[in-house]
Amino acid sequence: MEKLSNYINLKYVDKTYWVLFILLIIFGSIALFSAGSTLVYGSQSALGPVAGQMLYFLIGIIAAFGIQFIPTPYVRACGYIIWGFSLLCLYAILIAPGAPFVATLNGASRWIKVAGFTFQPSEIAKLGLIMVVADQLARIRTEEDKKKYFYRTLIFTGITALPILVGNLSTAVLLCGIVLIMWFLARLPWKYILSVIGIGIVVMVVGYLVVEMVYVRPHRELKGTFARATTWAGRVDDLFTEHQDKAAKFVVTDDNYQRSIAKVAVARGSKTPFGVGPGNSKERDFLPQAFADYIFAIIVEESGIIGAFFLIALYICILFRACLTSSRFADYSSTLMVMGLALMITCQALVSMMVAVGLGPVTGQPLPIITRGGTSAIITSIYFGIIMGVSREQAELADRQHTIKEESSNDAPDITLES
Repeated sequence: MEKLSNYINLKYVDKTYWVLFILLIIFGSIALFSAGSTLVYGSQSALGPVAGQMLYFLIGIIAAFGIQFIPTPYVRACGYIIWGFSLLCLYAILIAPGAPFVATLNGASRWIKVAGFTFQPSEIAKLGLIMVVADQLARIRTEEDKKKYFYRTLIFTGITALPILVGNLSTAVLLCGIVLIMWFLARLPWKYILSVIGIGIVVMVVGYLVVEMVYVRPHRELKGTFARATTWAGRVDDLFTEHQDKAAKFVVTDDNYQRSIAKVAVARGSKTPFGVGPGNSKERDFLPQAFADYIFAIIVEESGIIGAFFLIALYICILFRACLTSSRFADYSSTLMVMGLALMITCQALVSMMVAVGLGPVTGQPLPIITRGGTSAIITSIYFGIIMGVSREQAELADRQHTIKEESSNDAPDITLES
């Protein structure tokens, strides 16, 4: 017990992160309870859908609490295991999409099913890749190392993003964007970063034009690995059409139904600063899977601008707290890892919110902790556990250095200078 107490010292626990984490869980529980009307109708239980998500939250809290006491060198080493496991799952889905262990939900094969449980490998891949890239970039010592580890992390990112891109373009783009920011934080030459950005933009524009001209406009069906490319192009077309044709935004079709209902929810909530009040949403019964991609629209409807800004502030505080933690930590690898994980949480949240209010094409990005989903909730909790672990080590190290400094000053002999 004494050895255990040496590892689990609550004195250095980052209470600010825990407050932010618990507030998000409370906010997510309330939002799911309100937005999950269709789940309640299907299960014939008012608490059933929320109870299931609360179980994931409990697992996440336990995981975050335990992980924060694991030394960061062991955490970084586990990153390679997590990344390797996620790659096996991602390429298994890519090679054998019709296999019994592959689950298809909402027309997309993104889940692995084992013993009745399903999980999304792309969520695990995001965690693993950020940890691996942070560890690799921290090994840079010379200018020659910058080139070496740039190409190495580029390869790691490419082989991770490729299978994700097939089923979820937005997740692949978001992951690549976080790696780009990590390159910037690692002070890689601009020519490397800008060249990757330029090539990426060219590939996406050319790909969009090919799919648009060859398949979407002639109404031809695209089959095979990239069959969802027509869906991506169609979402971009819908967004451009609404911006160019003002009347188009008032016409509800099968393609823009979710966005249209979400806009109605946002409009209802914007009438007063506090929205229509918790539990008084009307659009949750018309918005397909209101508890998923568009849950922020229901939050705005029920809590108004005040609730929306409060939630945005929570995510921004996570990023600012990560910046503060990173600025005071000597371990460069841990610094990059903390910033990468915090950026993933914040950027994913902002993308999800923008889509819900109609500022971007439909992406399917979950709102971290808030959106219903077991894999996302647990993996995001692990993010928090890792970040809080780094913060705990930083606080413990600072306290130890302060103690040593005080002891050394107390042991110094008094010297009196005589004139």
